[in-house]
Amino acid sequence: MALPIEHGGWSFLIEPLILGLVVAPSLAGAWLAASAVAAFLARHPLKLVALDRRRGLRYPRTDLAWRFFAAYAAVAGLSFLFAFSLSDPSIVTPLAAAAPIALVALWRDLQGRGREALPEIAGALGLGASATAIILAGGGSPATAWLAWALGAGRALTAILYVRARVRADRGVDGESRATLARPVMAAHGIALLGAAAAASAGALSPVAASAFLLLMIRAVHGLAPGCAPIRPQTLGIQEVLVGAACLYLFAAGLA
Repeated sequence: MALPIEHGGWSFLIEPLILGLVVAPSLAGAWLAASAVAAFLARHPLKLVALDRRRGLRYPRTDLAWRFFAAYAAVAGLSFLFAFSLSDPSIVTPLAAAAPIALVALWRDLQGRGREALPEIAGALGLGASATAIILAGGGSPATAWLAWALGAGRALTAILYVRARVRADRGVDGESRATLARPVMAAHGIALLGAAAAASAGALSPVAASAFLLLMIRAVHGLAPGCAPIRPQTLGIQEVLVGAACLYLFAAGLA
C-alpha cells in the first residue's frame, strides 16, 4: 500500500530529478525533488482507495491507504512550499504545463488502466517536467531547463515503446512478428535521433547529449532484431535501468 509495485515508473521519476540536481544543484531544487517523490508515492494509495470505492467495497486497507495518501500529499505540498519560498516563481511554469499531461495518466490509473500505452507515456512525460523546474530553481538558464525536459521526453517515449514491443515480441503475443512490432518503434527512435542530430548541428544541443539517442537506437535495433533471443521481463527491466543511467550521464554531461 505504501509503495507502487511497478519498477519502470521509478526510473522515469528519478532520472529527471538527478538530471536537474546535477545541472543546477540548489536547496530549492532538493525540496522540489522531495515534493516530486512524495507526489509520485501518493498515486498508489490513492489508486487503491479509488478502486475500492468503485467496487462499492471497504476493506481495512482502504482506510490505511487513504492515510498513506494524505501523508504523502502533505509532504509533497509542504516540500513544494519550501522550494517556492527559496526560488523564483518561474518554477511553476513547467509544472503547470505538465499538469494536464499528468492528469491523463492519473485518471487512467485510477480506472485501473494505468498499464496502457497512453497513461504510461503521459505519466513519464509529466514526471520529466521536474528536471525543468529544478534547473530553474537552481538558477539555470530557461533554455537549458526546457531542453532537459525535451531530452527526457525523447528518452521516455522511445523507452516505453521499445519495452512494450520487446515484451510482446518475446512472448509471441497474437503471433505478431518482430518486424511488425519493430516498425513504429524504429520510426520513433529515428525521429528522436534525427531531431537530436539536427539540434546538435544547429548548435542548440551538445553532441554528447545527442549521442544518447544513438545509443537508444542501437539498443532497439538489437533487441527487436529477428534473431534476438527472448529474455525475461526482469532482465529487460535491468537492461533499461542501465541504458537509462547511460543516457542520464550523457544528458548531464551535455547540459552541465
